[in-house]
Amino acid sequence: MSEKVATPIYLKIALDIASRIARGEFKENSKIYGRSVMSSEYGVSPETIRRSLKLLSDMNVVEVKQSSGAIVLSRKNAQEYINRFKGRENTQSLHQQLKKLVDEQNKLSKEIISISNMITRSSVKWSHSAPLKNFEVDISEGSPVIGKSINELNFWHATGATIIAIRRGKEIILSPGPYAVLTENDTIIFIGDQSAVNAVTMFVNP
Repeated sequence: MSEKVATPIYLKIALDIASRIARGEFKENSKIYGRSVMSSEYGVSPETIRRSLKLLSDMNVVEVKQSSGAIVLSRKNAQEYINRFKGRENTQSLHQQLKKLVDEQNKLSKEIISISNMITRSSVKWSHSAPLKNFEVDISEGSPVIGKSINELNFWHATGATIIAIRRGKEIILSPGPYAVLTENDTIIFIGDQSAVNAVTMFVNP
């Protein structure tokens, strides 16, 4: 769910007053009611009305008179204030959209990493009984490594993993040399860190 930024009430009231000036309800050089009257009209505190009028005064839309309300100075400036406010609202909306997209991208990245780890765990087995963390990966049908030697594959440089054995049926080939050729259904037993595990998985069964 996207996070919506609420506009402060004094800004909304300032916008409403500016809109009333822009459409001619409050004429230039006319007096706007005092804070007490306007606070009753808008259902807010006199302090909120004071902040609204101060904002319009800073934009030369009105001139605030001490203890006697405010005088409308410029219909043109009122319209300019409205345009600026709308531009601010559009910018806020774009920021919210960007934040939403970034949040969705972060969520998607986490899901991708999670699924990648699940694939790795399902295709690579860890031998708990070994003194080092040995991993195993089966060579599936259609694997690009079938029929190629370890040296030809440049296995260590490609994956960062070291092959310590190959299981072929009931036979285990320990410390296979660089010219050992890999075949379908072989199980490669290797050591390496997590990045090497991921690399071997993608290298053997892309």
